[in-house]
Amino acid sequence: MSPPPSLYAGASPLPFDAEAAVEHLHARDRVLSRLITRVGPFGLQPEATQPPFQSLTESILHQQVTGKAAAAILGRFRAGFGTGRAFPRPERVVAASDEELRAVGISRSKAAALRDLAAKTLDGTVPGSRALAGMEDDAILERLTQVRGVGVWTVHMLLMFRLGRPDVLPVGDYGVRKGFARTFRTKGELPTPGEVAKRGERWRPYRSVASWYLWRALEVK
Repeated sequence: MSPPPSLYAGASPLPFDAEAAVEHLHARDRVLSRLITRVGPFGLQPEATQPPFQSLTESILHQQVTGKAAAAILGRFRAGFGTGRAFPRPERVVAASDEELRAVGISRSKAAALRDLAAKTLDGTVPGSRALAGMEDDAILERLTQVRGVGVWTVHMLLMFRLGRPDVLPVGDYGVRKGFARTFRTKGELPTPGEVAKRGERWRPYRSVASWYLWRALEVK
């Protein structure tokens, strides 16, 4: 999988000191340090204004389809279930039938996932933005993976690209593993998640920043 399109190089309002994070990585890992030098300044744009229900809905709709197809489905979903420019509310999604959701291009399994997400948003299992911001990473992971169709990778992306958390390492992400293989020259073979995690211990507490550079490793010579 690839990180969401909110990832980009440039200045960004992060809840941690990006320069200190980069200096930490330079000091802790000489191989990663060379990649950082080639890539240049770190940049990430958290989209913290987006409510968790909306973020997770978009993540579910993007699963197993191209970005173009997902955008089209999302547009029809917003037009069919939203009010004006407002994103569809969980109450509306809970009440929607399979037929209504299928009519905008949502598969049966994703329809079930969206209704479960909506129900768990209404009962408080999925916290609101303010509550989520005050929770520890592990607590967020435990809470959100109770939702059908929301796995560890999806929560990791939310932690990094919505909340700007500094110490997330999505070890199962294909792009991270591919970037790791290219950076650390693992004989053309993808490293196991365990191998990425082991190396990543030296990157704490800025594993999100290291992950960003591993993604960028696929774009530099």
